[in-house]
Amino acid sequence: MKSDLDLLMIEHELDALFVSGGTRDNPAMHYLTNGAQVGEYTLLIKKHGEDPVLIVIGMERDEAAKSGLLIIDQSRYKLPQLLQEEDGNHIAAHARMVSDIFEELKVSGNVGMYGREEQGFTIALFHELRKHLPEISFIGEPTPNILQLAQITKDEFEMKRIRSLATRAISVVSDTRQFLASHRIEKNHLVTKSGVPLTIGDVQRHIRLWSAERDLENAEGMILSNGRDAGVPHSRGTENSPLVLGETIVFDFFPRERGGGYFYDFTRTWCLGHASPTIEKAYQQVVTALELALSQLEVGQSCRSLQSTVNDFFEGLGHCTTRSHPGTNEGYVHSLGHGVGLSIHEYPRLAETVAPDEMIQEGMVLTIEPGLYYPEDDYGIRVEDYVWMKPENGQPETIGSFDKELVIPL
Repeated sequence: MKSDLDLLMIEHELDALFVSGGTRDNPAMHYLTNGAQVGEYTLLIKKHGEDPVLIVIGMERDEAAKSGLLIIDQSRYKLPQLLQEEDGNHIAAHARMVSDIFEELKVSGNVGMYGREEQGFTIALFHELRKHLPEISFIGEPTPNILQLAQITKDEFEMKRIRSLATRAISVVSDTRQFLASHRIEKNHLVTKSGVPLTIGDVQRHIRLWSAERDLENAEGMILSNGRDAGVPHSRGTENSPLVLGETIVFDFFPRERGGGYFYDFTRTWCLGHASPTIEKAYQQVVTALELALSQLEVGQSCRSLQSTVNDFFEGLGHCTTRSHPGTNEGYVHSLGHGVGLSIHEYPRLAETVAPDEMIQEGMVLTIEPGLYYPEDDYGIRVEDYVWMKPENGQPETIGSFDKELVIPL
């Protein structure tokens, strides 16, 4: 949580944080500016024990003010004049401006660098900054860096946004199921009013529309796949693939707040009209694995332990797992879950390959998503819930509830 940042700065021996870039697709800046929508020419400095300071161009001042932070207009540092003095050398001028900002804000010591800029610009800038600020050590942290560590746990303010996001996302899932159920059948396919087969692409276009109507954006796309595609976990689906009765449809929906912000992540598997005994059996096994994991999920346990439990369960039923058959593309082929927040995949990972000292913490937001995949048999199954580890009791709370019915009646 943000309240942990000063302690994390002490642990990582950092005296200040320097973040650059706008808030769009920039979790570090979005996080520290409390979701304010500011553009690409933005800088932020947080010194240990002090609130962040936001430096923006004048056009951004009203939006920047929504962050609740101290705002400085970048014009006071006379970048156009510096550019003229440096004969148009943007790197040199920018480095001088940053040096002036550091001097005014009395930044010193070890400074961690974060945000999203073009890599070549970043490398050139920090070579230049070392000339102007030789007494400062610029630190590039490995992941997870301290901002990512802070983001692992969510506070009530963040959860209020996530709950709203979940409610809207689940309504899109409901609309999707109703839309599928509303179509008639011809020759074992769903067809439109004009009598042509309904396709994966048709449904995806409606999902994007329903998302936009609810102030959601599909920044990372979506997964809506059927048949063999459903048997490959990250197959996004084939647009012209018709929807056939009895085939599994994996709908993995991970929208984000409009304008950039928090992600939601949720998966259901459906069959249209009916399901074969093989699919029904495998589906119930996946649901049981999900329920098993949720029943054992608690604060203080190792992030690797639940994956081990689910591997034991699936292997006991005769399925391959990545533990019993490394590299397998059939059976249970991925880890159990991951953190979610300002990025669709955050720390931690619920996998047997993580360090044994990585533990479930209060306030973590996690996905729990077991699955079984048999692409050569033309099916795949995944069921995913999104949970928050409640600080008051250390137990998981499912955020956004939806039934787990496999068959969509037609």
